[in-house]
Amino acid sequence: MRNRTAGLLVIGIALLIGVIVFWFNRALTDIVNSSCSHGPSCPMWGTIDFQTNVGLAVIALVVLIGLYLIFLAKDDKPPSVIVKTIKQPAQQAAAKKPSRENYKDVLRKLDEEERAILELVIDGEGTALQSELVEKTGLGKVKVTRVLDGLEVKGLVERRRRGMTNVIVLKPQ
Repeated sequence: MRNRTAGLLVIGIALLIGVIVFWFNRALTDIVNSSCSHGPSCPMWGTIDFQTNVGLAVIALVVLIGLYLIFLAKDDKPPSVIVKTIKQPAQQAAAKKPSRENYKDVLRKLDEEERAILELVIDGEGTALQSELVEKTGLGKVKVTRVLDGLEVKGLVERRRRGMTNVIVLKPQ
């Protein structure tokens, strides 16, 4: 549909060019009639014919482009988007949910502050805001930041910037 509309627009432009060429040709003819005393053998008449023919050739070319767009050009259709939903069995989905059972070996190896913070992230289904960890643990911002640094080095969590705070994301074990 877009090419058809563009083709009609191009043909409209060709008609406008035709009107302009016609007016220009009439004006030149009037000028030559009033200024040339040689009659039809005057070289200015040849110039008018040449300019008229060039104008008609340009109009014909523009009309052909318009007709091509209307009748022959195919419209580009956007590619269709295919969305696939992957369904997991309930057992696999439950196994992937973070729980203290899945992390009990890891929790045993951590000190008290690291364990408290990691348990809060696990209880939050694998995510927690750093500001929430500060509130819930009663530790200071600096202390929570240092504990998270240690957990990040151990490959247990990852920090992602979110506005004025960080989101702590549990890495799968």
